[in-house]
Amino acid sequence: MLDLHRLKALHAVAVYGSVGAAAEALMVTPSAISQQLAKLERETGATLIERSGRGVRLTDAAGLLAQHAERILALVETAEADFEALRGTVVGRLSIAAFPTAARGLMPAALRELKNRHPDLDLLLYEREPERQIREVNRGEIDLVVVQDWLNRPIAIPEGLARAPLFDDVADVVLPAGHPLAGRRELDLAELSGERWISGSPGTICHEWLVVTLRTASLEPDFSCVADEYPTQIALVAAGHGCAIVPRLGRGALPDGVRVVPVRPRPTRRIFALWRADAARRPAIRAAVEVLRQLSPSLEPGTLVSAATPSSHAPHHSGQ
Repeated sequence: MLDLHRLKALHAVAVYGSVGAAAEALMVTPSAISQQLAKLERETGATLIERSGRGVRLTDAAGLLAQHAERILALVETAEADFEALRGTVVGRLSIAAFPTAARGLMPAALRELKNRHPDLDLLLYEREPERQIREVNRGEIDLVVVQDWLNRPIAIPEGLARAPLFDDVADVVLPAGHPLAGRRELDLAELSGERWISGSPGTICHEWLVVTLRTASLEPDFSCVADEYPTQIALVAAGHGCAIVPRLGRGALPDGVRVVPVRPRPTRRIFALWRADAARRPAIRAAVEVLRQLSPSLEPGTLVSAATPSSHAPHHSGQ
C-alpha cells in the first residue's frame, strides 16, 4: 500500500522542482525527503528520480505517480474536512500563513485567542511573502492565509479560493523629526516633491506599490536606500536618509527622530483571509476567520498594534 507521507514528498518535489525546495515547503530536511522517495521506490519497484547535474529529475513513472498523488491528497483533505464538519468540533491541525506585518501585528493575538477558545486546535504559523502564500494555499500546503491587496496594485487570486475581508490598512508618510513638514496634521503627497525615498527591494510588491503611489501624485521616485523591513526603513528615516511610506499594521514603536503624518490621497491596502473553497466546511477554518475578523484593528496614525488580546467580543472593523 502506498504511504501518504511518501506520496506527499513526491508531490512536493514535482511541484517545487527540487528536493531542497520540497523540504523547505514541508518543513523537513532534504535527507528526510530523499529517504521518503527511496522508500517509495522500493514500494513501487520503479525508479522515481534520476540525477541531473547537481539536482534530480523525476522519471516518467514519478510524474505519473505525482499526478495520482495530487488527486489522492485532495481526496484525503476533502474527507478530513467532511469528517470535521460532521463532528462540528474545532480540532486538528490548522496551518496559517501571513505576510510579515500581519504576522507581527495581528497573528500573535489571533493565535492566542484561537487557543483560548479551542484548546484542542493544533496551530502552525508561517511568515510568508504574499505570492508564496497564495501558491501554497492554492496547492493545499497551507490551510489559511492572511494576504494584502494594495488598492492601486491588486493581487491575482486563483479560482477555487474563498476570501473574507478583514480590514483596510492605511499607510502614512514617515519623515525625519526635523523635516519642515513634520509638524503638519496632514499633507498632500505632491508636497513631498524633490524628496528622496526609502523603499523595499525592486521586484517586491511593496516596492512596486510605492512606485505606483508616488507616480499617482506626479512624483518621480528617487531612492536613497533599499530595505525590505519596515523597522529598518523607519530607522533610516530617523537618521535623515530620506522619507518612507509605512502601513499602520505592525508598525511597532517609533524612534524619537521621526514623525508620522497622514497623506492625501490615502495609500490603502485591503487585508483579507484566503482558503480553498472545498475546505470551507472545516470548523477550524470558520473559527479562525471569525477570530481574525473580531480582532481586526481600527488603526489611527499613531496606533501601535501589539500582541495584546482584545475582548473576545470585540467589534468587527471592516475599514478605516
